[in-house]
Amino acid sequence: MQKKTFNTTLSLRDFVKTKRKDLGFTQKMLADKAGVGLRFIRELENAKPSLQMNKVNQVLLLFGYELGPVPLNRKKMMDEKS
Repeated sequence: MQKKTFNTTLSLRDFVKTKRKDLGFTQKMLADKAGVGLRFIRELENAKPSLQMNKVNQVLLLFGYELGPVPLNRKKMMDEKS
């Protein structure tokens, strides 16, 4: 089986959804294993703009990840705003 790698520009919602599906979990299964509510998983996978970081980390922990600072390319950000 080929190991999957993730693009660092993958959105959080896409990362979680992809990892969940790779493990064969339903949203309910992921919620139960992470100790969060099903509603939270749905909101996470639908890219709700405000989520509790501690709960996001509970989910990411199952995949061996956690939230952290990511350096930004300020030039790219300025170009996108133009």
